[in-house]
Amino acid sequence: MQTAKPLFDYPKYWAECFGPAPFLPMSREEMDQLGWDSCDIIIVTGDAYVDHPSFGMAIIGRLLESQGFRVGIIAQPNWQSKDDFMKLGEPNLFFGVAAGNMDSMINRYTADKKIRSDDAYTPGGMAGKRPDRASLVYSQRCKEAYKNVPIVLGGIEASLRRIAHYDYWQDRVRNSILIDATADILLYGNAERAIVEVAQRLSWGHKIEDITDVRGTAFIRRDTPAGWYEVDSTRIDRPGKIDKIINPYVNTQDTQACAIEQEKGPVDDPDEAKVVQILASPRMTRDKTVIRLPSVEKVRGDAVLYAHANRVLHLETNPGNARALVQKHGEVDVWFNPPPIPMTTEEMDYVFGMPYARVPHPVYGKEKIPAYDMIRFSVNIMRGCFGGCTFCSITEHEGRIIQNRSEESIIREIEEIRDKVPGFTGVISDLGGPTANMYRIACKSPEIESACRKPSCVFPGICPNLNTDHSSLIQLYRSARALPGVKKILIASGLRYDLAVESPEYVKELVTHHVGGYLKIAPEHTEEGPLNQMMKPGIGSYDKFKRMFEKYTKEAGKEQYLIPYFIAAHPGTTDEDMMNLALWLKRNDFRADQVQAFYPSPMATATAMYHSGKNPLRKVTYKSDAVTIVKSEEQRRLHKAFLRYHDPKGWPMLREALTRMGRADLIGPGKEQLIPLHQPSTDSYQSARRKNSTPAGSHKVAKETTKILTQHTGLPPRGSDGSNPWDKREQAKAAAMARNKQAAKERTDAAKGKGKKPARKPVVPR
Repeated sequence: MQTAKPLFDYPKYWAECFGPAPFLPMSREEMDQLGWDSCDIIIVTGDAYVDHPSFGMAIIGRLLESQGFRVGIIAQPNWQSKDDFMKLGEPNLFFGVAAGNMDSMINRYTADKKIRSDDAYTPGGMAGKRPDRASLVYSQRCKEAYKNVPIVLGGIEASLRRIAHYDYWQDRVRNSILIDATADILLYGNAERAIVEVAQRLSWGHKIEDITDVRGTAFIRRDTPAGWYEVDSTRIDRPGKIDKIINPYVNTQDTQACAIEQEKGPVDDPDEAKVVQILASPRMTRDKTVIRLPSVEKVRGDAVLYAHANRVLHLETNPGNARALVQKHGEVDVWFNPPPIPMTTEEMDYVFGMPYARVPHPVYGKEKIPAYDMIRFSVNIMRGCFGGCTFCSITEHEGRIIQNRSEESIIREIEEIRDKVPGFTGVISDLGGPTANMYRIACKSPEIESACRKPSCVFPGICPNLNTDHSSLIQLYRSARALPGVKKILIASGLRYDLAVESPEYVKELVTHHVGGYLKIAPEHTEEGPLNQMMKPGIGSYDKFKRMFEKYTKEAGKEQYLIPYFIAAHPGTTDEDMMNLALWLKRNDFRADQVQAFYPSPMATATAMYHSGKNPLRKVTYKSDAVTIVKSEEQRRLHKAFLRYHDPKGWPMLREALTRMGRADLIGPGKEQLIPLHQPSTDSYQSARRKNSTPAGSHKVAKETTKILTQHTGLPPRGSDGSNPWDKREQAKAAAMARNKQAAKERTDAAKGKGKKPARKPVVPR
């Protein structure tokens, strides 16, 4: 792996003399209090400003501050005019623009393209505080405010839209976001290295258009510079050799004559376009080679070419061997330098050890920010993921190589939470990252790692070169829970269970000490077809982990439960696959409260499948096998109905589908049958979206559903004897509902003159 200049080795900018700010300023008044006449850099973000290392604007802002720059924050500005973008004045170096911790379209719209009613990154959870395609709007407003100030585009929205990409909401291929935003440079992935390098060079007087050699950046060029070799990858399906046709007049009974014809071998087609073979040259090195992708016009008009471009992009993501990419947009090229070099442990400690206040900016007062409430007692111990799940964008953004913090740095952060964060009760809500158990797991050989081009280290099986030792993570757990004042360390990040089973000691440690009643894991499906397109392990890995989980739970004398998550309508999923998954759920007594439908996020491999019907995990040609795609609204609803087989609202659709599939035998009252023959009256059930999917109320219903687990809440089985707090709460809710219903009936009767007028105050369960 190549080395890079350490983040802490740059000379400090002159404004270092001001020292760190309690909070990065969001107003002129705060700038005056700090003694600043101007900001060197202003970060514009679509999230509320929370000074915590789980929020991008805080990490980048504090990192630039540590380099000596004065950094201001404009959080969730009013984008209807340029006024909010001018409230801190003109920055001396550049505007840094990001949509926030989420893509703004995913943040606002559900997988069914319906507008969400809330926004977890906004005070009060209020929706509508950022525009659609926020990076574009913010960039254009910044240009309108100060046209000569460079725009540096970053964040996950920019990262995953850096190339011509399929946009699910418009159902078309859009330009690179760099083009549409009219920004000067785009930083993708974890951008600490790139942002520091760009800021330092601008402070030295370099022009933004001259900064073209920083890894992890994209920018606009007119042509390929001298000294570079260009590999043409703009076309696919070139014809191969043509076999010689045997002379039809040769007697086919004469084997000797046939042999003579066959020995003539293949012949070149004189009309065939020849593939240029570039011979090895000492001048042709990977760091001076650029791959030309099909132009945006080509991939927009040809979905198979789009899948091909997506495949090439994903093959060039290893920082150890990735080459530059270039894609024509009209008259200009968008150039993509190779990904950034992963940060060392010392650099990770440096980034996470900066003076974060760890709370929202005081301007929000007592308003709650849901995303902060969820992570304020959590600690990020690593970055990256080598799982390569095709529906996920973590790998495309953070990379496959795991970047780890030291145990000492993590322990210091836990102590800081304990001593400084308001409301801490002794429980750390999570000790994880993109995955819970990839801490300090890496390739056994740095040479192999830097040369590898596989999209996953754990699919179709765990790579023999992968070190699956969990001992460092086990030791970290033990050190963390031994801290004074820490009562419990929970693990809430997604667990890679196919890795976990390689270390029974880790599973035992996890189950014995770090599960808060239930553990969520994501097998995603049970059938081979969709699992192969997801690059997820077979359900057998889940079964193995489940046996270990139950064994160690019993040994610990605890009552704990596994809650599996599944995806509906993923590419490669047939109606039969969903039917089989529904049967598996019923056999295992699971009822899903909320269903996760496949969401085609920008740049993901599964999104390329969704758009093209081809599989970019293998070589893409016009004749390559098609992937089953679920696109129609009706079929997406059907797949979700299979996942929610217990919800009567979906039964009419399921009866029709099962009959059409020739599986009417699954309709009926039997234990092995999926849904009943008859539809209940509307008064006899409530939608599971209004209520937990496990019914509560009557003694009979409670008894029937004692063993049922719910996916969304992860509640343990509910009995009818009041033996656990969840059951008592459900009984109280059911009783309150009954009283409210009776009160409503009495009010109706009173209005008709049939009884006395009741009190109007409703009964609210506590």
